[in-house]
Amino acid sequence: MRHYDFHPEAREELWETVRYYDSSGIGLGDEFVEEVAKSISRILAFPELWQPIAPGIRRCRTKRFPYGLVYKITGEGVLILAVMHLRREPGYWSHRT
Repeated sequence: MRHYDFHPEAREELWETVRYYDSSGIGLGDEFVEEVAKSISRILAFPELWQPIAPGIRRCRTKRFPYGLVYKITGEGVLILAVMHLRREPGYWSHRT
């Protein structure tokens, strides 16, 4: 797979998190973006590798930060539904499907 997109609310979560990490330390926001990009690359290479967390929905955890990318496979590629902090309420994103 080569194509991915973010649900608008997931895109906002990504940038909110980047702003938070930028305020926590110089370059930390950039490091978070890089880790998200690596996770997206893994998802695109192996979209069905991660266990489903709901019908048709999977979550790929980032390696360095306590976040997961919640996504679904579509006809066009992958739609990222949430950039989820792993200690947040688990199903808060479910209305986005």
